[in-house]
Amino acid sequence: MTHPLDRFKKALKALKDFFFGATAFEIQQTVRQEKLARRDLILLFSFGDLLGVPVFPPYYSLRLLPYFYPALASWKKRMLKERDLTEISSL
Repeated sequence: MTHPLDRFKKALKALKDFFFGATAFEIQQTVRQEKLARRDLILLFSFGDLLGVPVFPPYYSLRLLPYFYPALASWKKRMLKERDLTEISSL
């Protein structure tokens, strides 16, 4: 047997999740995509030589490497992945 207070908390959480999904979910997704796009741009300018695009002198890239190292593997996969015209959202 569940306590009425527990059922009330579950209903309140469900209501909060519903209103979040109806109002702020799309905004949160857009912000997350923009953050990823900006990180990709910074990584391209800093470590573009890994993909064959020399932009910065390697000295400055090496100074930034400890900060961006965790994101490099997934960034390289995203940049080198083949894309179809239907996948590009900025068109």
